[in-house]
Amino acid sequence: MSPAAGRLRALTDEYRELAARLREGGGSARVAKMHQQGKLSPRERVEGLLDPDSPWLELGLLVAYDQYDGQAPGAGVITGVGVVEDREVVVVANDATVKAGSWWPETIRKILRAQEVAMRQRIPIIYLVDSAGVNLPYQGGVFPGQYGAARIFYYNSIMRRYLHVPQISAVMGSCIAGGAYLPALSDVIFMVDGTSFMGLGGPNLVKGATGQTIDAETLGGAKTHTEQSGVAHYRAANDSECLTKIRQYIARLPLQEKVSHRVLTSRPPARPATDLYDILPQDHRLSYDMRQVLACILDAGALDEFQPDIAREMICGHAHIEGRPVAVITNQRGVVKGQPGERPRFGGIVYTGSAEKVAYFIETASRERLPILFIQDVSGFMVGPEAEQSGIIRAGARFVEAMATAVVPKIVLTINHASGAGYYAMAGQGFDPDFLLSWPTGRMGVMEGESAVMAVHGAELERAKREKREPSEEAKASMSSMRADYEHQLDAKFAGARGFVDAIVTPEETRDQLAFALRIAANYPGPHLGPFVLPPLDAAPLR
Repeated sequence: MSPAAGRLRALTDEYRELAARLREGGGSARVAKMHQQGKLSPRERVEGLLDPDSPWLELGLLVAYDQYDGQAPGAGVITGVGVVEDREVVVVANDATVKAGSWWPETIRKILRAQEVAMRQRIPIIYLVDSAGVNLPYQGGVFPGQYGAARIFYYNSIMRRYLHVPQISAVMGSCIAGGAYLPALSDVIFMVDGTSFMGLGGPNLVKGATGQTIDAETLGGAKTHTEQSGVAHYRAANDSECLTKIRQYIARLPLQEKVSHRVLTSRPPARPATDLYDILPQDHRLSYDMRQVLACILDAGALDEFQPDIAREMICGHAHIEGRPVAVITNQRGVVKGQPGERPRFGGIVYTGSAEKVAYFIETASRERLPILFIQDVSGFMVGPEAEQSGIIRAGARFVEAMATAVVPKIVLTINHASGAGYYAMAGQGFDPDFLLSWPTGRMGVMEGESAVMAVHGAELERAKREKREPSEEAKASMSSMRADYEHQLDAKFAGARGFVDAIVTPEETRDQLAFALRIAANYPGPHLGPFVLPPLDAAPLR
């Protein structure tokens, strides 16, 4: 392994080890207990639902991994986008091996994000329910608030009444209290004989509230809800049969109108993905050629570049990924030669000219209904008298507005820096991109640690320099602490744990996952704005 390959390789290996551990959920002992109960494990359920050897984009695998003393892997829920009967679907599966599938505050965040994907792309969403309800010690972060558990049911209702997004629920274990409204607000409910329960209160709560003694099966089992209450619609003998019935249901759903892009025959990239380990430098501050990165991702490495000789620090162009057309916007790193008479420019910085170039390109792509791929390695907008006098604020605002109002899908891949307003302009999370992916080397933050140290302690450092002395011990300790904090918070795993990115992907996975994201986003012609877009209400059936 070359020295240059060290950083990306080391962080990728570290991520793979963490991801494998998180996919184990609560561990093999709890999986074995589910098997003894006649159930499939959560990941076995997801695997049995999806088409064999089909794409799977897991969302939020790292969420909450570094909280709760490591007791909440995946926040107790598996969310992602996969393929069932050759159509893209969102899957939400409670992980009953993690605290009985109870809801942590971060569980709500993951479910809401999954629902937003289903709403934005107008694709079916399947809930595999097996949860003991709210994790009561953390109810303060689950129950109240605008984005508490109630918002799940709000999204259920919007999908059901206005967006007509199919919602399929399978109660494959416990479904307690308010959580029962999630399947109740779905289009259909499947239940499993002998192992599923659905009720606003379990036998213990019923005993305490009413004094009545009743067993779970009689109170809210599959037979009760399919033969007496009529709350559920289909009954299965076991988990495997339940998954088969769901697949059959999905197979007969009608297809919605999609974007009619001309999809070409896929061509392999010009360079293998493993070359990326050598292309990205060991030190994140060093330069490299972004076009070499694109050669490992795009079909035949081909980019039809837009204004290649203007504002060279920003690369814009048209390309294909596995045959699917895409407009590409990315940062070029290193020192970039300017026009005659201009100073060289620093790659990764957005200047006035590059902001104007990209804004125009975005507006054109939006009119042409082409999805946009933002590959982020941006350190921010240029500062200083020349930048200000050239109108960088107005140009930057135009860049942000063009991106924010584009009606086409926006997909983000962070490969290195994602800093300051440059991160915002390059479709940061606050602007509701359709998917956010990151390499293990991604670094999200308002600025790098050293820049933050200078912003806070610059005056003391200058004073010490003038007085020809060392900075004070207090200042040294503060600077050291700040550098460590920034380095921790700039780690891609930190972003993944807080849901700032949907998924961390390895270099080898990147091309396939980008192609799958483009395939998913083509399900809905748009507009792709916000978490979801309502149809005109006077045209929507009010049923």
